[in-house]
Amino acid sequence: MVVEVVDELTSWKPQDREKVFRTWLKGSLSLIHLHVLTVLEADGPMPMSRLADTLDVSVASTTGIVTRMEERGLVERRHDRDDRRVVLVSPTEAGVAVFRDMMAARREHLTELLARLTETELESFLVGLRAVRAARAAVHGGAPAEGSLGGPATASKAAE
Repeated sequence: MVVEVVDELTSWKPQDREKVFRTWLKGSLSLIHLHVLTVLEADGPMPMSRLADTLDVSVASTTGIVTRMEERGLVERRHDRDDRRVVLVSPTEAGVAVFRDMMAARREHLTELLARLTETELESFLVGLRAVRAARAAVHGGAPAEGSLGGPATASKAAE
């Protein structure tokens, strides 16, 4: 049963992937730009050298990447307040908006898809999703969000 569920969750056709990549790459964003924005979103502003290490590229390559991103208004460089020799890279509002816009497009697409399900199918799907969230929290050592219905009791009920 687990294999069947995984197959359903990962059953993207090449056309589906192509559409997602087009969305990601619109506005001349490359995959490396998306990677940089993701790193900065996850870890906050960071020095060029640390960004280079995280990306596993040279500082010179990182400088070129950041320069192109700066030209597109996605990131900015500024000196660290504590050590003016350190140059920090941080996302701009436009850089932050990249993922916000992607999420909005994803939510719109999911709303369109889920609108085709019946109320009973939606309720069952929600129970399953909450059970998956609880299982993910258990695997990664975190607890489900306070007040969520995705705690262990919901996961147990979903398994019955």
